[in-house]
Amino acid sequence: MRGWAIAERGQAVEAIAEARSGLAAVETTNVRIRRPYYLALLAEASARAGEIEQGLTALAEAAAAVEQTGERRWEAEIYRLIGELTVARRGSDGIEVEACFRRALEVAGRQKAKALELRAATSLARVWRDQGKPQQAHDLLAPAYGWFTEGFDTPDLRETRALLDALR
Repeated sequence: MRGWAIAERGQAVEAIAEARSGLAAVETTNVRIRRPYYLALLAEASARAGEIEQGLTALAEAAAAVEQTGERRWEAEIYRLIGELTVARRGSDGIEVEACFRRALEVAGRQKAKALELRAATSLARVWRDQGKPQQAHDLLAPAYGWFTEGFDTPDLRETRALLDALR
C-alpha cells in the first residue's frame, strides 16, 4: 500500500521498489490474502513509470492468483487494468482490449460491484469513442453513471461525466 501511495505522489520508480519489497516480505509468510489486489497496485505503479510490460506481467500474476485462491473481489479491476495497459502498449490489438473490458464488465456486474462496473464501462466507452462509435459509447456509459446518487466529486464519476459530455 505504501508503494501505491508513493506512486500517487508521482514517484513511480520508488513506488515500484517499495511495492516489490512489500510483496517479497508478504511472500515469506505464505499469506496469499489480497495478493491480487497488491499485484494490481504494482501494475498501476509500473504503468505510471512507463513500464507497461512489467505492469502486464504483474497483472497476469494477479489473474493467476485469483484463479489459485478464489479471491475474486478485485478481479474486475484486474481485467480492466489489463485492458488499459494493453491500450498503452504500442501496437495493441483492439479485439483483445475490448475483450478485457467486456470481461471486467461481466465480472463486476455479476458481483454487483457498481464502482468497478463504472470504471470498466468508462474504459470500454473510451475505446468505442476512439473507434468512431460515440453513440454506442454513450449508450453504455449513461446508465452506469445513472446508478449513482452521490459521490459526484469523486475522480471516477468526474471522469465518466466528462466523457459523457464529450460524447454529446
